[in-house]
Amino acid sequence: MYVWARLARMALTAKSRGVYRMGDESRLTFRCLPTDIDSNFHLNNARYMMLADVGRIDIFMRAGLIKLARGRGWAPMMGGLQSVYVREIRLWRKFDVVSTVETWEGTQVIGRHRFVFEDGETAALVMTTAGIYDFRNRRFVPIDDLVAELGQRIEPRPPSEEERIFMASHAGLRKLAKGEG
Repeated sequence: MYVWARLARMALTAKSRGVYRMGDESRLTFRCLPTDIDSNFHLNNARYMMLADVGRIDIFMRAGLIKLARGRGWAPMMGGLQSVYVREIRLWRKFDVVSTVETWEGTQVIGRHRFVFEDGETAALVMTTAGIYDFRNRRFVPIDDLVAELGQRIEPRPPSEEERIFMASHAGLRKLAKGEG
């Protein structure tokens, strides 16, 4: 229930955060609850991924992607993620999840989710790769086309060295999962 309550709260307050434009950030505040912790009394590693999902859905809603995707038979699809934990988030601690669309290349979007304490210190970082799947045409949508459909005029910046390494690692792991590696 707590997952749905957090998702509902985000959806009900999305309008107050305004329209999401590429380059903006989604900032959502949470508190580490008893249902979020593991045996060390800190945020469970799986909960980081769930809260990153809420940040991503906030971006999708505020950018108009969900409405556009439903009308076109499209669906956002996660490709993979990598996470790093820097500081633990202890029970009852308040923190923000700051989500951004960093850049894109072809049909692949790179997203970032920073888990940040009130003093600005980063507790964790989750980097994601995703795309928009067109079920009708059985292909991924070029992100430049998607951005144009959303009425935005922005060119992606080139991926950073870390993002390129992440994308290459993801591609290698994907081959391994498919039995090609």
